[in-house]
Amino acid sequence: MSMARSNDKSLKEAIEQLVKTYKIEGKLNEVKLLSSWEKLMGTMVAKRTNELFIRDRKLFVLLSSASLREELNMSRNKILEMLNQEAGAHVIDEVVFN
Repeated sequence: MSMARSNDKSLKEAIEQLVKTYKIEGKLNEVKLLSSWEKLMGTMVAKRTNELFIRDRKLFVLLSSASLREELNMSRNKILEMLNQEAGAHVIDEVVFN
């Protein structure tokens, strides 16, 4: 049994090293952040989100509701902090609601 744990750990370390070597860590963190949008923001927000993408460390959120856009704009810093925390790294510097 301890052999399996040892192999799991070394496989995890090997994958982490591969990710760092090929400099894809940032992209993986972006994917993790985008995939957590509904979990963090809830179904109501997710259903009103038309598009979600990251460009130049900015998260762009295209919403179908003007009132929701205004409400989220007021909580922008908190949302930014929650998303980076969920991703496990400082992935984005700004959230832009459109």
